[in-house]
Amino acid sequence: MKRVIGIGNALTDMLVNLKTDSVLGRFKLAKGSMSLVDTRLQTEISKSVAGLPYSLSLGGSAGNTIRAMAQLGCSVGFIGKVGPDTTGDFFVQALDNLGIEPIIFRGRERSGKCVSLISADGERTMVTHLGAALELSAGEIEPSIFEGYDCLYVEGYLVQDHDMILHAVELAKEAGLQVCLDMASYNIVEEDRDFFTLLLTKYVDIVFANEEEARAFTGKEPDEALAELSRLCSIAVVKLGARGSRVRKGTQTLSVEPVAVRKVADTTGAGDYFAAGFLYGLVSGCSLEKCARIASILSAAVIRVVGAELSAARWKQVREEIEKL
Repeated sequence: MKRVIGIGNALTDMLVNLKTDSVLGRFKLAKGSMSLVDTRLQTEISKSVAGLPYSLSLGGSAGNTIRAMAQLGCSVGFIGKVGPDTTGDFFVQALDNLGIEPIIFRGRERSGKCVSLISADGERTMVTHLGAALELSAGEIEPSIFEGYDCLYVEGYLVQDHDMILHAVELAKEAGLQVCLDMASYNIVEEDRDFFTLLLTKYVDIVFANEEEARAFTGKEPDEALAELSRLCSIAVVKLGARGSRVRKGTQTLSVEPVAVRKVADTTGAGDYFAAGFLYGLVSGCSLEKCARIASILSAAVIRVVGAELSAARWKQVREEIEKL
């Protein structure tokens, strides 16, 4: 089985269950978006939802994907940066406990945090203060990090640091790795479309985008967006939520039905788990259709729970479903 290393923001998630979406309007937060904020605004938003049910867990887009792949038995690593605090200690230990190689650097600021505001319909709006995660620099990414790996998985939230991302993907390609990019959020794509174009044109082999991200990048609806994305890289995947997914490689196009979910508890991690399932299928030598079906199983599993962590019992069920394919 091939090995995958992810690079992303090392974050701790604070998951808050909203009764209404009034807080989104109060702070002018677009529902379903991810906003980068300073610690003052994040604290203010946290105080505004004090008293509502919440939970804490390890987070970060690439972190979710890599941890899910580890649970499926993949050999994986994670590159990120945390602060000199107990939150950072916990993050490193959690990776190690899952058998993930932790390529974790220590910054000066406190460890990053994401407040995930979960609406009653399960949609999540993320307010993120990156903290020490923002300090990850190009100079810290060395060629030796990629030795023994076959694929680099990049979360789209990192693209704002152009120098660091370019350095990482260039080193990965020089080491013979494939590069996989998840576009991460439609507003991030809108704000940095030219750089996304550069990445897809020169470096990316596999791209994941949901319907909104694909539209933000191409200005087109799913099928046309998929065709345009597939002209830039080897494998393009457009996720359509409850309508399944579309996959294109060369002239081969697949439409894969989703796994039915009776009640969505929280969409946090849905895209991250989809990527984990798809990449697990690829490194295991599965067909594109089976990769997408595994991805749908994982995505369906995580939206049934609050947060992006599954219990041991749920992971057992996931593995059993995959074995039946």
